Amino acid sequence: MTDTTIDVTGTNTGVTGKATGRAGAARPGHVPLQASFQRNGGIIPMSLRTVHFVMPGGVDDPAAPSGGNAYDRRVCLDLPGFGWQAHRHTVAGAWPRPDAAARAELARILRELPDGAVVLLDGLVACGVPEIIVPAAEEGRLRTAVLVHLPLGDETGLDAADAAELDARERAVLRAVPSVIATSDWAVRRLVSHHGLAPDRVRVAAPGADIAPLAPGTDGVSRLLCVAAVTPRKGQHRLVEALAAVADLPWSCALVGGLTQDPEYVAHLRDLVRGHGLEDRLELTGPQTGAALDASYAAADLMVLTSYAETYGMAVTEALARGIPVLATDVGGLPEAVGRAPGGGVPGILVPPENPAAIAAELRGWFGEADVRRRLRAAARSRRAALGGWASTAQSLAAVLRRLPTEPRRAA
Repeated sequence: MTDTTIDVTGTNTGVTGKATGRAGAARPGHVPLQASFQRNGGIIPMSLRTVHFVMPGGVDDPAAPSGGNAYDRRVCLDLPGFGWQAHRHTVAGAWPRPDAAARAELARILRELPDGAVVLLDGLVACGVPEIIVPAAEEGRLRTAVLVHLPLGDETGLDAADAAELDARERAVLRAVPSVIATSDWAVRRLVSHHGLAPDRVRVAAPGADIAPLAPGTDGVSRLLCVAAVTPRKGQHRLVEALAAVADLPWSCALVGGLTQDPEYVAHLRDLVRGHGLEDRLELTGPQTGAALDASYAAADLMVLTSYAETYGMAVTEALARGIPVLATDVGGLPEAVGRAPGGGVPGILVPPENPAAIAAELRGWFGEADVRRRLRAAARSRRAALGGWASTAQSLAAVLRRLPTEPRRAA
């Protein structure tokens, strides 16, 4: 376990762990902390309030990047612009099913925080251990909010009993704490309806995006890019099946993302690629950072994401921040991430889930219709200019933290 106060001049990182520069450096789309302070009423706080942010132990692991980890790291950098210093507490463990040592460490951290402390808990850590979080919330000594990146029961590959148990644990936690934060409007609606939460206790703080240089692409059509950890929830096997169905088209594809979270699935995916004879056209690159990731984005003509479940989809907005159109499954918060350009154009193609044939059909349309490509690229570039920044995310979080009640609250 590490316990540190965030260095507001530290390095920012993107959804795949990509370093995006020093916090004060001038670069496209980045909001320096000084500018963030200036936007916040033109006043630099003389003293910052402290939020104790409890995160999973792998939040800084470059070998296992995720949107949730990138989100946690980034908002720590931008919260000072809105009056909050993030004091990080990382807890190692196999969350959301930790062993006894991890549970004991989490309980120790909460027990040793001062009375009245403001605590922000990553949902991956909090939602699986109601035996720790619910008593702490009912005691009312701490002012607590839970940040939900993905409902635990929505993870792909769980059997029905495991999903139901995690779902019940999450419900107990979210009903006990004073405030819940979700990362999209869709996720807010999902948590309110699924767990029976009071709507006024669930707030949205959608991920931001750093505007990056426009991607020149390869030839305007043939280079496909998928940026996502290789796991069952991301559904890369559906993409492979769809690409096999359009093997007559001149595509190439890079799957950029961690390969260690589910080795069995990775092995299955490699077998699938070999079985379809696509080894020379489809590459599993592993996670990328820095210049390597920049190069992958720069070469991309179309971003593809075939997930089974997403609360938002930060990889989508990272692509749109470079003017790259998107083909994605119509699930969860992905339509919200794709969004619309200011003129109403849609910068991507949404396909039904569970349907590789629909993905293949849209790929044929992408290759065969130049007008469609031009329209999508124009909409992506227009959407790029209108994307919300991370300062907006931090501002939303800061507003939730300010509203946390000071009096004890009993479980719903």
